[in-house]
Amino acid sequence: MCGIVGLHLRAPSLEPRLGELLAAMLGQVAERGPDSAGVAVYGDPRLSPPGVVTTSLLGAPADTPGIVLGDTTLVHTDPPDATVIGSGEGFAVLKGVGNPVELADTFGLAHVTGHQALGHTRMATESAVTPEGAHPFSVGPGQCLVHNGSFANHATIRRELRAQGVEFDSENDSEVGARFIAHHLARGADLEKALKLLCERFDGFYTLLVTTHDSFAVVRDAIACKPALIAETDDWVAMASEYRALDVLPGIEHARIFEPEPEEVYLWRR
Repeated sequence: MCGIVGLHLRAPSLEPRLGELLAAMLGQVAERGPDSAGVAVYGDPRLSPPGVVTTSLLGAPADTPGIVLGDTTLVHTDPPDATVIGSGEGFAVLKGVGNPVELADTFGLAHVTGHQALGHTRMATESAVTPEGAHPFSVGPGQCLVHNGSFANHATIRRELRAQGVEFDSENDSEVGARFIAHHLARGADLEKALKLLCERFDGFYTLLVTTHDSFAVVRDAIACKPALIAETDDWVAMASEYRALDVLPGIEHARIFEPEPEEVYLWRR
């Protein structure tokens, strides 16, 4: 059991409140994943200055110049030898081990701004509780994946991807999904096609929220085993594992709320 939250803003007037709203959403699913947590943020000028590639790192040397937020270090120059957990312009990934609400405070999430963000609270089932195993997994420029569930055939697909030169940073099954999507995006597929290919190839139970700089997409497995709700207004689109995480959003009383259908890709673009 893990918790997913995501918010894609349509109204620029809400961009100063992005982090505040996501922090409130994350707090509502904290008990679904008490082991670790992470977020990805699109468009915050402090974390990721415009026109500059921001690289999010785990295990950076203590003297690395950058923004240190818990287990994550954000650098805006050539990164040192460390594990890269995200890279791109206008984009930052923050993740670590511990209570999700406390981690959100460590990240200063309530003060973050931007146009899109997603978050995850993890209850580990397939790999160790480490910062590397926390979500989101970002393995392509500005691309992120968060996952509730488990992929039954992840070891087979990992071997296939490694045979094609794809490298991995963890033994987490969710990273296999992220690498699979990034692999197909790099080969020319769009995000909707990559997610349809994932549904064809992966076995198991899953709800996925996948984002890029301009896209926000949700997909579930063939029997829609893992919970998911989508809410949509003129001002925003949001997704969460539970309704209570949507109930904190402004205008929720006027939202169109629905449960995504099995293996149907729901995608919004900026």
